[in-house]
Amino acid sequence: MKNRKTRLWVLIVLLNMGMGISTFAQKIPLVYTVENTGIKNPAPVLPGINELPVVKTLTDPFQWSDGSGRSTNFKDWSRRRAEIAREIEHYEIGKKPVVSKKDITADIVDDTLRVNVTVNGQTLTLKAKITYPAGKGPFPAIIGIGRGTGSLPPTIFTSRNIAQIAFNFTQVMSHTQKRGNEPINKLYPDRTDMGAYCAWSWGVSRIIDGLEIVGKKSKIDTKRLAISGCSFAGKMALFAGAFDERIALTIAQEPGGGGAAAWRVSETLGEVETLGRTSHAWFKESMFQYKEDNVSKLPYDHHELCAMVAPRALLVLGNPDYVWLADESGYVSCRAARKVWETFGIADRMGFSIVGGHGHCQLPESQYPEVEAFVDKFLLGKKDANTEVTIAPLYEKVDYERWLFH
Repeated sequence: MKNRKTRLWVLIVLLNMGMGISTFAQKIPLVYTVENTGIKNPAPVLPGINELPVVKTLTDPFQWSDGSGRSTNFKDWSRRRAEIAREIEHYEIGKKPVVSKKDITADIVDDTLRVNVTVNGQTLTLKAKITYPAGKGPFPAIIGIGRGTGSLPPTIFTSRNIAQIAFNFTQVMSHTQKRGNEPINKLYPDRTDMGAYCAWSWGVSRIIDGLEIVGKKSKIDTKRLAISGCSFAGKMALFAGAFDERIALTIAQEPGGGGAAAWRVSETLGEVETLGRTSHAWFKESMFQYKEDNVSKLPYDHHELCAMVAPRALLVLGNPDYVWLADESGYVSCRAARKVWETFGIADRMGFSIVGGHGHCQLPESQYPEVEAFVDKFLLGKKDANTEVTIAPLYEKVDYERWLFH
C-alpha cells in the first residue's frame, strides 16, 4: 500500500510539473506587436579586437555581456537579446536605423503595398506586391525574399489561404552594394559602413510598418507573419526575423555561412563559407579583421543570431550536398541555439531539417512535412501540428556538445 501511495504521489508531482511547464509556455508570447522589445535597454560595452578574450567554444547566449553572470529566466531574455543584437550590429552588420512611424506613409494600390519613408528630407519608396487568397481576410502572410514565398513551393501557402508578400530587396540595397551609393544611403548618407543584412532587415521592417499603417485595408493579419528566403536570401530571412519581433515564423532555407552556421565551427571545416570568405558587401568591412584565428575573439556567434528569434518560431532548412553551405556548422549552431527554446520550455518552436538529395534552393518533397507543420502551427494556430523537428541524418555522430557553452 505504501509503495502504491508513493508511486501515486510521484505521478501527481510529475503531472503537475508537466502542467507547470505547459502553463509557463502558454504565457510566453508567440509574437510581439513591436519591432524591438529591448530597444530601451542600454548598449553593452563593445571592446575592440585587442581587448576581447579568446573564446574557443560557442559563446553562452544566457551570459550578460559584461561577464557579471548569466540568467535563464525568461523575464530577462528581452534585455539579453538586445545585448546580442547590439554585438551583431557593432561587429558585423552595422546598426539598424530606427524609424519613427510619423516618418512613414503607406497605401495599397492594385494589390501593391507602397511605403514611403522620409528621413533627413529624403524619401525612399518601397513597393511590395501582395498575392491574396480568395475571401475577405484578414489573412496570415509570408514575406518571401524576391518572390512571394521565397524559394518555398507556393502550393504550401496557397492551399492554406495564406497571402504572399514579395520583398524586392534591391529597392533598399543591391546584392553587390557599392558603399554609399545604394537607395538606403539617400536616407542615411553617413552609414556607408552598413552591411546589406542590416539594410535588408531595415527594409523588411518598413514593409511591416506599412502593413500596420494601412490597417484593415491590407487584409493581412500582422500577428501571423512569416518570412522566408534561400541561400543569401536565407541569411536575409534569418537576420530579418531575428531583428524584428513582429515576425511570428522565420524559415531560413539553406542559409549557409553567415546565416545559421557558426563562424567558429565553420573555420574548422575546410572549403566552406567562413567569415573570411563571405561577401564583403553583405557585412561591415571591419568585420573581416575577425577572420581565421581571430574568429574566436567575437563575443557572440551565429547560434545567438538564431536565438534572437526566440521565443518566436524558427525553422532552419539545410542541404549537405553543397559543401560551401557549411551545414555541419549549421547543425552544431542549431543544436546550440535550440538550448534557448528548450530552457524556456518551448522547444517545439525551433527546429531544423538538414537533408540532401536535391538541388540548391529546391525543397524536396521529403521536407514538405516539416515546413507544413511549422506553417500550420505558427501561422494557422493548429496546436497539434508536430514541430519537434531535429533532422540531420548525416551529422548524427557529430560531437556538437564539445562546442557548447558551459
